[in-house]
Amino acid sequence: MKLPFKRLSAVAAAAVLTVSLASCAAASDTSASPTAGTSAAAPELSDTLTVFAAASLKTTFTDLAAAFEAAHPKVKVSLSFDGSSTLVTQITQGAPADVFASADTKNMTKLSDAKMAAGEPVDFATNVLTLVVPPTNPANIASFADAAKPGTKLVICAAQVPCGAAALSDATNAGLTLAPVSEELNVTSVLGKVISGEADAGLVYVTDAKSAGKKVKEIPLKLATPTVNDYPIVAVEGSKQQELAKAFIALVTAPEGQQVLQDAGFGTP
Repeated sequence: MKLPFKRLSAVAAAAVLTVSLASCAAASDTSASPTAGTSAAAPELSDTLTVFAAASLKTTFTDLAAAFEAAHPKVKVSLSFDGSSTLVTQITQGAPADVFASADTKNMTKLSDAKMAAGEPVDFATNVLTLVVPPTNPANIASFADAAKPGTKLVICAAQVPCGAAALSDATNAGLTLAPVSEELNVTSVLGKVISGEADAGLVYVTDAKSAGKKVKEIPLKLATPTVNDYPIVAVEGSKQQELAKAFIALVTAPEGQQVLQDAGFGTP
């Protein structure tokens, strides 16, 4: 089902969650005998779900969380956005998270290696980088090569952050050497420096450029082989909100949730 608007409706969210939770309930009730033409009723959800998500997911996950709460008024979704490397470090050091959505597989693997992923992560989106400059483009940047020239105030993400690793990979593919004046811990900070005029250019995801609208001017990288980041999501091992986590992940990966992501510029997994 295609939604006419970016924000997922509460009705659609409720439908997705009811099917998901009914399936979970049926799967867990081994004592019940199957009856043709009947389905298990979804349990009433309540409590708080804490979601740690990559900074580039802020707009879409805020919308999805609102839809989740609208479908289940007793549920509160607490969202924490930052660079994926920062978030996975926080989780492995004991930060209370129920769901982790990463902007790359590398940081998700760190969670799995620490035996803190409850099940197999599921890819739900992809993203690629683009170049953004202030609307007036004071440095007269017209290409990726221009942004790499000496004297250009270029800002990128730090190498340990997915957007930083992608920036270095894209530069290698283009035969360029980057000399950034700043390396940020998340893509939101890169975008903020360009919007404020502190940077001549910044490498951000296409989704961030789209959400910024007229606050920046986008200059496509035009690479033959752009670096594509896969976005996986998983429930966190040890969380006391496994059913809520499964329901939220079901919403993200369902057609309705996928439409919200695609409307924001994300690619399909």
